[in-house]
Amino acid sequence: MPDQRALEALGRLVDIMARLRGPGGCPWDREQSPESLRPYLLEETYEVLDALDRGDPAAVRDELGDLLLQIVFQSQLAAEAGRFTIADVAQAIADKLVRRHPHVFGDTAVRDADEVVRNWSRIKADERRAAGLDDDVFAGVPAALPALVRAEKLGAKARHAGLDWPDVAGVLAKVHEEVDELARAVAEGDRDAVTHELGDVLLALASLGRHLDVPGEFALKAANDRFVRRVRRVETAAGRRGTALAALGADELDRLWQQAKADPRD
Repeated sequence: MPDQRALEALGRLVDIMARLRGPGGCPWDREQSPESLRPYLLEETYEVLDALDRGDPAAVRDELGDLLLQIVFQSQLAAEAGRFTIADVAQAIADKLVRRHPHVFGDTAVRDADEVVRNWSRIKADERRAAGLDDDVFAGVPAALPALVRAEKLGAKARHAGLDWPDVAGVLAKVHEEVDELARAVAEGDRDAVTHELGDVLLALASLGRHLDVPGEFALKAANDRFVRRVRRVETAAGRRGTALAALGADELDRLWQQAKADPRD
């Protein structure tokens, strides 16, 4: 049975959005366009992720609400233009979920989650062919994705086409090869080559993370967070001496940095 409270709450949200956009509504909301709302859609997505990282259920709830607002807002604009409605959006994803889960809504049998993923990819490819879309190896990988996430998805797509290393050792060898090429470009002082080779190193590292089943975006975020914590520890240690970081010598900075790295919380 459908959750009546959920249906009523979603319906209320849709009605509120329509009123905000209607005559006598909010001047700011009435001025918006799909393009002007793009930054908010991205910002709200990152705020949801931040709330999830903090493990704060109340914040997750609130940030999901803000993200849902962006979906309803975009759907309202599309409805006004005669393109589609929020009902079309919900119906489309519901139909897709049923279609891509034949092991739940049909009689297909699966052994494990890996087979579910393979079936999903096959059904998705069948849908694209039925829609007359080109059989593009990289179909479904948005160019607007963060570069590191896009690199991982491009690598996964290439793997389905047989373009991938057979094991982690092969990717590690590629990483070392690209680092060597970057070192040569740096030694030669060729800025364009450095940019090119640095990109190749990052692409190879994204592939390494994919092979290790360690999302590069999350690994880098964790490294960023560790770096911030350690710098703050060094800053605190310097502050206890009444000294600014910039006033410390290289040896003393290194000593405090090693102490910060040794903190068991990391």
